[in-house]
Amino acid sequence: MIDIEKIKKGKTTEELLEFGIINIDKSSGPTSFNVSHYVKKKLNLRKTSHFGTLDPKVTGVLPVSLNRACKLMGFFLGEDKEYIGIMQIHEDREMADIQKVINNNFLGKIKQTPPVKSRVKRQEREREIVKFDLLEQEGKNILFHVVCQGGTYIRKLLDDLGTEMNIGAHMLELRRTRAGIFTEESLVNLYDFTKAVEEYEKGNDELLRKIIVPGEIVSQAYPIVYIKEEEIKPVLQGRPLYNDFLIEKPKMNTGEIISVFCGERFIGMFKVLNGEEFFAKAEFTFQELME
Repeated sequence: MIDIEKIKKGKTTEELLEFGIINIDKSSGPTSFNVSHYVKKKLNLRKTSHFGTLDPKVTGVLPVSLNRACKLMGFFLGEDKEYIGIMQIHEDREMADIQKVINNNFLGKIKQTPPVKSRVKRQEREREIVKFDLLEQEGKNILFHVVCQGGTYIRKLLDDLGTEMNIGAHMLELRRTRAGIFTEESLVNLYDFTKAVEEYEKGNDELLRKIIVPGEIVSQAYPIVYIKEEEIKPVLQGRPLYNDFLIEKPKMNTGEIISVFCGERFIGMFKVLNGEEFFAKAEFTFQELME
């Protein structure tokens, strides 16, 4: 297990800004892009990106990567997401009856077509619904909890449920409470983020350091494989991960994504090949910045 707090303490604030993530508590109103751009502008960064779009009215967990941590975006996007929200049904039905329909038709692998207003191609795709529980009902308003595969459209899920029952349904409110390994526990709102940046500009980096998560946190989402110190240079120069580069060769499935470290130094993200000579190939390597 990689000690993220130890890594954080060993880095300068500038190093954290170069390869870090801030878990923003998105408010209702701005787009996810607007939030990401605001972080970029306030911190004067080269680049930022967010891990999964939230509709303007949707609130909650929106991890924003900083500079080189943007390379990690693709490794976080597909992670499970968790939501809590309020659905309004258009005709009176008992919550227990709706839950039965959910259990029979809207759990596990489902087919979903993106909504008309989405920016992606409108073609049917498979998504997994891990949990879809109805919690409370007040008239036609029902509080619900969903855990699902990244890329699932919750608004469309509710619309499809209403269509399936021939009663109609739509989303009133939605909050994302988890995006992969990022939860509400580490959230910072834009007001506190702005305050931290202002203090940093005055020479006090304490608040800013507190809210930046080192990019090495990716090790909590993917298995860790350790390599020998003398093999760092050839790996960073583009060599595949040969079996004899490893401190210990683990048993892993071909195609599995791993995070590679030498001690607590992050080397990159690799895909397991299980070849006769080499174990994995690079998907992204963390090169040292040239002075």
